[in-house]
Amino acid sequence: MFLDHIEIEVISGAGGNGKVSFRREKHVPRGGPDGGDGGKGGDVILRARHDMDTLFQYRFQKTFRAKNGEKGGGGNCTGKNGEDLYLDVPCGTIVKDTGSGEIIADLTNDEQEVVVVSGGRGGKGNTRFATATNQVPRNSDDGEPAISKKISLELKLIADVGIIGLPNAGKSTLISRMSAARPKIADYPFTTLTPCLGVVNMGDYKTFVMADIPGIIEGAHQGTGLGLEFLKHIERTKVLLHVVEALPLDDSDPLDNYITIRKELSLYSAELAGKPEIVALNKCDLEGWEEVHKRFEAKTGQRVYPISAATGLGLLDLVRALYAKVKSTRSES
Repeated sequence: MFLDHIEIEVISGAGGNGKVSFRREKHVPRGGPDGGDGGKGGDVILRARHDMDTLFQYRFQKTFRAKNGEKGGGGNCTGKNGEDLYLDVPCGTIVKDTGSGEIIADLTNDEQEVVVVSGGRGGKGNTRFATATNQVPRNSDDGEPAISKKISLELKLIADVGIIGLPNAGKSTLISRMSAARPKIADYPFTTLTPCLGVVNMGDYKTFVMADIPGIIEGAHQGTGLGLEFLKHIERTKVLLHVVEALPLDDSDPLDNYITIRKELSLYSAELAGKPEIVALNKCDLEGWEEVHKRFEAKTGQRVYPISAATGLGLLDLVRALYAKVKSTRSES
């Protein structure tokens, strides 16, 4: 199950207490202090993973605690440090302090890590307190206490290309033809209820990642339909692939449908609306698409790629255009 927002509590390990101990050995009647320090408590560390795409594993367990440091021992033995706790999250996860709203980290790269709460320092054993005037110290330090913090995890998927368009425009079929992704496909709106990632492999190590973003409708920037739940996922993409249905079953105007989505992007974010865009006119295996295509290009003043996700018409040209656009954005960043 896809889950892109969750709140959890993380607790570091407490430091171990220092030890009060004295050397007790045969033939050493005046053994001095030999109490060891306590071990450090474990940290709680978030680690980004490229092979994850949901926060669902945190749905049921909401509290995570690292191991405490062990107390010091005699013979100047330092207590064992508490084991760090690693929590894996998908790349694209934003970590916030729930109380202050401060962004702790934006984990975008594979294996990127951030220490959310640090383990407590271990207390000093009585050996540390020995001086020339206090050769038999009977005091030690307690370890530092654990730190608790409530954090929110918000996932914004990272992809090179974000596929946008009205529901039932054929986005899911398209990504299934261009990659190994297998989203749910059916002849009714809002088939796709969660974003779906797919890798497009052109050979010769040329690849890019596509994200099928669930259908956006008029009013999405205000939360209508799937609205704000998924508009945020487009923010991470470098290029937008706008899929428009050539001959909608509801007899709506394809150009008006295109303008509707563009308006929603602008109302949500000027930066999002300004991303590089490629337009594809889908379902061009149906009779009458040529006239729609000609009018669409004339009105928009840009190249529109005629394709059919069902038959494969025009997909090779579209993939090449997308890769070229993605490559140019990579070189600019």
